[in-house]
Amino acid sequence: MPQTLTPWTLRNYALLADGERGALIDPRGAVVWMCAPRWHSDAVFSALMGGPGQFTVSPDDAWNVWGGYYEDRSLIRVSRWVMGDALTECREALALPGEASRAVLLRQVRAVRGAACVVVRLAARAGFGAHPMTEVGRRGDAWHARSGPLHVRLTGAREAAVGPDGTLTAHLHVPQGHTHDLVLEIAEHAPRTGPPEPGPLWRRTERAWRETVPDCTDLPAAEDAQRAYAVLRGLTSHSGGMVAAATTSLPERAATGRDYDYRYAWLRDQCYAGLAVAAHGAHPLLADAVRFVTERIGEHGAEVRPAYAVDGSTLPGERALPLPGYPGGGNRVGNHAGGQFQLDVFGEALQLYAAAARLDALDRDAERAAHTAARAVEETWQRPDAGIWELETAWWSHSRLSAAAGLRAAADALGGPAARRWRELADTIWSATDRACRHPSGRWQRTPDDPRVDAALLRPLALDPPPPGDPGLTATREAVERDLSVDGYVYRFRYGDDRLGHHEGAFLLCGHLMAAACLAEGRTVQAARWFERTRSACGSPGLYAEEYDVKERQLRGNVPQAFVHALVLENAVRLSRTP
Repeated sequence: MPQTLTPWTLRNYALLADGERGALIDPRGAVVWMCAPRWHSDAVFSALMGGPGQFTVSPDDAWNVWGGYYEDRSLIRVSRWVMGDALTECREALALPGEASRAVLLRQVRAVRGAACVVVRLAARAGFGAHPMTEVGRRGDAWHARSGPLHVRLTGAREAAVGPDGTLTAHLHVPQGHTHDLVLEIAEHAPRTGPPEPGPLWRRTERAWRETVPDCTDLPAAEDAQRAYAVLRGLTSHSGGMVAAATTSLPERAATGRDYDYRYAWLRDQCYAGLAVAAHGAHPLLADAVRFVTERIGEHGAEVRPAYAVDGSTLPGERALPLPGYPGGGNRVGNHAGGQFQLDVFGEALQLYAAAARLDALDRDAERAAHTAARAVEETWQRPDAGIWELETAWWSHSRLSAAAGLRAAADALGGPAARRWRELADTIWSATDRACRHPSGRWQRTPDDPRVDAALLRPLALDPPPPGDPGLTATREAVERDLSVDGYVYRFRYGDDRLGHHEGAFLLCGHLMAAACLAEGRTVQAARWFERTRSACGSPGLYAEEYDVKERQLRGNVPQAFVHALVLENAVRLSRTP
């Protein structure tokens, strides 16, 4: 059996991504997670969940200190290992532009000081570890193999040895000042041409990142804002669909069953990302978001689903895998959320279309989809839904406020004969929600029957602030700060009388919603404080998970979480425009 890898805390994993799939790399140079050929495919490297597959480039000397960084405006990662008499680096990336049927993983060993002595180990195991490499053989300088239905080719490890289970192992010696390239290809079809040259692949990938990620040096937290954009780009397929995260079943809280598969495109998250990008400019990711959401609404209308695979197909139901799972987590793939009704999705889509219209980036198909979304709100706004947090079906105030805010934004930006009707419908929804879900204190509550405050309510209130004299935004923000924050971090809502943090970590999205609410009130200093506190909750690669364990200072949940990175970018832009 291939070597079993010891898991690391989530804050230590770095991401490589090309839009069609992502790879998580641990500090010792092991690719511990990658699904191929696409995000929602079975994993070919699944050590993150206790599976046997891996692709490792690691120093031969275990006595080393690890580190690393991303190159500017990219997801090109440089892993670094400092030893007593040597400094070794490994530059790595998934090649761009990504192909849906073929993953190309580039790794370049660099002997910065002293010779670089590294071990290369490849054990591709498709089907979440079910299929070891077979038909392993060398043709010229490249090794070829099969792993279940997938074809594998590795160049740059000519002298590798083949183990009894098909694992390839090579020991490389790179003289000081020199480099050595490795190229791994995993594809649905056998290669029809010779092995690719690494030099052109690297240059094409570097150029693609430079052309994709805008310069954000005019923003506060410029490096984080640029990385956030790069993450969003890395998670976005050529179809326009953006996965919520690269992983599945990473625990929000140890051994509580709160672990889900996020390798799919949630329309709400896609709208968050599109709005964040639009705040900075009419960049390509805005067009991607508009296109993917438009296609789904155009196809399904009022019956649009909250989430899809990036190819537009419906989500599979949940099933368990024969893997141990990440410690404290589960082993599930698939997601039942794809069959839910979530009203606020239409409101967020209308916000997205309004943002695109303001930048003159709304085509006719998207404009038609905006009208379809508005009709869907008109038909369904009184219907109970699963809400933003995908809980029990209820009359969630957040959903209705989001729908009303989206209608107003679309009416203002798109204009036309429908604008008046949309504003009237928004007023009707707002008034009905006000009567049913306004707490006696003046703040908003979760549902007519649930008087608790919910941090999600800050989103529509910040996007569509109430009229002067209405205490709703301020009272809700103050209640969230009082009842749902600890040490500068914000939780979603309370679970009964239990202490915050008992059931889940602080929700990083909600910390950014607090910053946005403060900005909507003109409280710039407070907004900056919430923004800075929330953006501190990352690991050493600068990536954010869904949640943060305030007490243990650990990331929780799937990583990297797209909507957190979207709000990092959006709030950085909005803070840059304040006095």
